[in-house]
Amino acid sequence: MSPRDAQATKARILRTAVVEFAQHGYSGGRIERIARDGETNVRMIYAYFGNKDGLFDAALTSAIQSMAAAVPPRPEDLPAWAGDLFDYHQREPAALRINMWAQLERPQAASEPLESYLAKISALADVGAPPLTVVDLLVLIYAMSQAWYLTPVGLLKADGSDPEDPERIKAHRQAVVAAVTRFAGPS
Repeated sequence: MSPRDAQATKARILRTAVVEFAQHGYSGGRIERIARDGETNVRMIYAYFGNKDGLFDAALTSAIQSMAAAVPPRPEDLPAWAGDLFDYHQREPAALRINMWAQLERPQAASEPLESYLAKISALADVGAPPLTVVDLLVLIYAMSQAWYLTPVGLLKADGSDPEDPERIKAHRQAVVAAVTRFAGPS
């Protein structure tokens, strides 16, 4: 019998929880599914995370920290950073989805991890230009880079085009980069 690797088990549970909560939210997420898909048992989940709240909060933090590590702020090129965020949300939708579920079902968890946002504010400290503050810039960049993925599909189809068409997605990404260039200035 091989020795148990607690860190590997905890990491596997966390990865599985991110997927589960991103798909089903806090209320729809099932600890039993996470245990099964994470190749562990419910007892281990509670041992590592305390309860469902603790597991959801850890999954949310993990998803946001993964995004922050994959797409760090680029104060020298905010338009390109906005494009990178857009691409990340297309490639890895779990971070955006779990954050939306947190906003709806556990707003107290969605206020964290503050450290991640403070690090971004600090990285962009010299970029803010009146009348926009650094926080204003972050909010606008995040809103634009996420908008395509949060817009109702009916609206995206209203002009008769397919919102899944790669050329349409590419055009929207270019529009995001162009908009950030207009309000944040060129690279």
